Amino acid sequence: MAMRNPMPYNVLLPRSAAGAAGVLQQAMRAHQADDLDTAERLYRQVLRQHASHPDALHYLGVLCHQRGRSAKAVELIRGALTLTPEHPDAHNNLGNVHKECGRPAEAEACYRRALACDPDHHNALGNLAVVLEMQERLDDAFTAYGTLLQRVPEDARGHYLLGLFLRSHAQGMEHLEQAAGCFRRAFELNERNLRALEALGVTLYALQRRDEARQVYRDWLAREPDNPVPRHMLAACGGAQPPPRADDDYVRELFDGFADSFDEQLLKNLDYRAPQVLAAALDRVLGAPAGGLDMLDAGCGTGLCAPLVRPHVRQLTGVDLSGGMVEKARLRGGYDVLEVAELTGYLQAHRAAYDVVLSADTLVYFGELQDALVAAHGSLRPGGWIAFTLEAMDEDADRVELTPSGRYRHTRRYVERVLGAAGFDDLRISTDALRREAGQPVAGWVVLARRAGQSPASVSKEPA
Repeated sequence: MAMRNPMPYNVLLPRSAAGAAGVLQQAMRAHQADDLDTAERLYRQVLRQHASHPDALHYLGVLCHQRGRSAKAVELIRGALTLTPEHPDAHNNLGNVHKECGRPAEAEACYRRALACDPDHHNALGNLAVVLEMQERLDDAFTAYGTLLQRVPEDARGHYLLGLFLRSHAQGMEHLEQAAGCFRRAFELNERNLRALEALGVTLYALQRRDEARQVYRDWLAREPDNPVPRHMLAACGGAQPPPRADDDYVRELFDGFADSFDEQLLKNLDYRAPQVLAAALDRVLGAPAGGLDMLDAGCGTGLCAPLVRPHVRQLTGVDLSGGMVEKARLRGGYDVLEVAELTGYLQAHRAAYDVVLSADTLVYFGELQDALVAAHGSLRPGGWIAFTLEAMDEDADRVELTPSGRYRHTRRYVERVLGAAGFDDLRISTDALRREAGQPVAGWVVLARRAGQSPASVSKEPA
């Protein structure tokens, strides 16, 4: 959420506002330091003195959205725009609220107003391209990305976003070549953008330039020998022995860094449907929602599954290794309990606690599934269901492999064996395309299995 200037416009205030301006500056500094409690207190102090202070309204709105009070954020920022209607930053931030709440058309209107106020507002132009892509208006989005880079050829974010666009919608190898060039340029312009470096390695591998991909990760490791991301990705590209599962530090680093843009990237990847597919599969075995089940969203991420399964649950718990992702899930709402924890250990510590364990695209970071599935079996009550997705390896073998994406693929025979060994029965495994990568659908397993006993769907529970 952009906060470019504490006072973007010289607002005429009475003499008594001089003190308020100082308090506002303190609030801004606290806000930029992520001291949200202090910032909110100081913004409200300004507004008690000057209820129509546009900047205090604007930035308090930004803060409210960060704290999950997005409806209030819209109200406050609109109030600021009533007072200063030509304020491009406020229009852009209002667009960001709408975008992050899944309202791309409303966001587009805000970004266009920001650009009408300031045609050189590059953040608004980049955001406009993103929401056009979210609405599947790919030609318009490509034009907007191109316009951004024509105006600001040194904009690292613009090169990175265009690279993601080209890779997500690639229709041939030439688009992947162009995407690799964008990622390389983005990193040259901003060496702190390690996501661009990771994306470059993945794209080079997709182009069959495997030695170059491995060299990207080796160079990265030479610069940052303790960074778990290039260590894992080097193994994924065949440059080191693959681990039995992704290291906790890798997963935490990956998703903490991805938290702010996670939903945006998923929405841009128009074929991402793992939460919907998994929820539909659960609907078929649980029957009509009765609101009586205790469910764990194992690897909840930003909480995309919560609204889909909420009608079935009495209590919905979310757990994730990434604190950044859990905070986004907290802002989205829908959970009764949210925890930051390693998944297998959490399951082992909560025996017979759940009627359903749901895991959308989390076990793709586990190569060996045995320990996690045994722990899940122990966490379920008799008759409880586990439901999860995996990337599918379509061959008649019992094995698993680490792919260049950094995720694992499993064969059906492997999945059936480890589920049976963990104590599950009534196995139901189907195939579906869960998302798209480099312009191609990624085949996945949609897996359901039951712990023996009376089905929780038939058990009536009194509210806790």
